[in-house]
Amino acid sequence: MLDLFPHNSVATDNLTEQDADLLLNGLYFYTQNKPTVNGYITQDVLGGNFIRGGASGYASYKILLNDLITTESGFISDPWNGYYTNLYQVNEFLVSVNKMPDSNHKNELIGVASFFRGLIYYNLVTRWRSVPILREPTTDDVAASPESEVWGFVEENFETAIEYCQGYSSDYYVSKEAAKALMARVKIALGKKTEAAALAEEVILSGHFSLDEFENIFRAQTNDETIFRFANLPEESAIRTSTYFYTRESSVGGSYIYAPTDAVMSMFHPDDKRKDMSIDVQATNNVLNKYPSGETGTDPIIITRLAEMYLLSAEGKGFPDGLGRLNQLREFRGLEPVNPANSDEFMDAIVDERHHEFLGEGFRWFDLVRLNRIESDLELETKFNVLPIPSREIELNQLLQQNPLWNNAD
Repeated sequence: MLDLFPHNSVATDNLTEQDADLLLNGLYFYTQNKPTVNGYITQDVLGGNFIRGGASGYASYKILLNDLITTESGFISDPWNGYYTNLYQVNEFLVSVNKMPDSNHKNELIGVASFFRGLIYYNLVTRWRSVPILREPTTDDVAASPESEVWGFVEENFETAIEYCQGYSSDYYVSKEAAKALMARVKIALGKKTEAAALAEEVILSGHFSLDEFENIFRAQTNDETIFRFANLPEESAIRTSTYFYTRESSVGGSYIYAPTDAVMSMFHPDDKRKDMSIDVQATNNVLNKYPSGETGTDPIIITRLAEMYLLSAEGKGFPDGLGRLNQLREFRGLEPVNPANSDEFMDAIVDERHHEFLGEGFRWFDLVRLNRIESDLELETKFNVLPIPSREIELNQLLQQNPLWNNAD
């Protein structure tokens, strides 16, 4: 299915199941591609993990962020535009599928589309907080909904996905387990820790997944850890993340736009099995090594994997109950157990482990935001807890207002 050409022009009234399946294939394509590379790397760049590659004038991540995070920047506008373009396609699909006769297959289609819509709105609300909620395709001006309502809409979509999606069959297809995994991520963001831990444990204990070696996860290999990823095939994708991080000196080339900070390069313990797959040195240049294709191809886009469930379960259970899952992951990665003395030390250990585990995977910034650590850990201004809405979007949508923290920002 994922190798089929993604159809988006079949008649949307009186859909056959075959038509609907072709349109669904198109949703995989759109949801994979529309965020652009900037959409996938936003969190790590914002989280202080990178500086400008090869440019001594950008030796500080703070300088880089002040350059990138503006109301006019394509770094901000490209993902916003991409998410809403993707959303339009998802909503068109849902309108069409809802006209079909009731069946289990119809419900499955609705479940997958709801998963994608939940993922889109998770990305929107974590970055911009209050955004327009669009349940149907429209080009009308729509005011932003309060952040709490947007989070509620995310939960609503993942609830539908959990109810209607099929059970796990492949990590390249949306599944009930993938929906539970993302719902666990949402619950922890909302402080619903007990629910987050319960969902994460359901995924862990489902029997479909186990922790795997990093070279399998990040080298397009078959592995037991990935819950859901996009295939990101070269013939269908422009998401060449590796070009942003690899150098001309590598055998596959690269534009080397971003380089890991010195702090990132020195943060891994020598025994940490994640180190070599996470960072490397090409000639004299520090690089992120999780995406190895350079300019010659693409790498799978991992949306969620089992290690996240271990750490969500640990955080959700809290201290000391969650310590077991945290140390199970550390042991598998070749590290000694940690023994925090209290809840504060336990959370420090969780944040640190997430930093090491998910470097370059789109978690760091919002981890710091949701735990109120942006100012303390990165020494950034408060405005960096949220992204500015692109100025062109405000010009086009008369009902949309700038995020207050950015109203008078330079």
